[in-house]
Amino acid sequence: MTKIFLIALLINNVVLMRYLALCSFIGMTSDVGQSVGMGFAVTFVTVLATAVTWPLYTFVLVPLNLVFLKILVFILVIASLVQLVEYYLKKNVPGLYAAMGIYLPLITTNCAILAVTFENISNNYSFIESIVYSVGVSAGYLLAMVLLAGVRIRIRNSKVPKFLEGTPILFVSTSLIAIAFMGFAGLIK
Repeated sequence: MTKIFLIALLINNVVLMRYLALCSFIGMTSDVGQSVGMGFAVTFVTVLATAVTWPLYTFVLVPLNLVFLKILVFILVIASLVQLVEYYLKKNVPGLYAAMGIYLPLITTNCAILAVTFENISNNYSFIESIVYSVGVSAGYLLAMVLLAGVRIRIRNSKVPKFLEGTPILFVSTSLIAIAFMGFAGLIK
């Protein structure tokens, strides 16, 4: 279990090594608080999506020979969970809800969440292993978000060449963070 978690968190980081979820990664890292909020929202949706899609796939789609519907079913599950998160934040954390803006409904199309649900099946993980993997991926997403938010704070206080201002410096910074994460590749064999 620890191996699955560490692989998902560090070695195959969903943002830095696999380049998934870049839209929210770039869009929601201007503030550490927003990054943490988005990271927890994605964690909640990812873990719940895994908890719902794994049994659906294993006990409904496979026995009924409806595996071809998994993309549709998984997207519907994820969209429903995002609506639940959106309702909760709007009611209980209106500041974060307003700060997340368009990025909150975009969790529905966050390819990282859909990728986790597919990988749990393709890796033949058990239910518990799937949950551990989804927590690891989510924690890796949150870690990457917080790291870039911290770097963005430093960038705001630094002189950046004119041609790199804005999004280009974010991608350069992200690539440097990703290179650092490549060092984790030999951590687990």
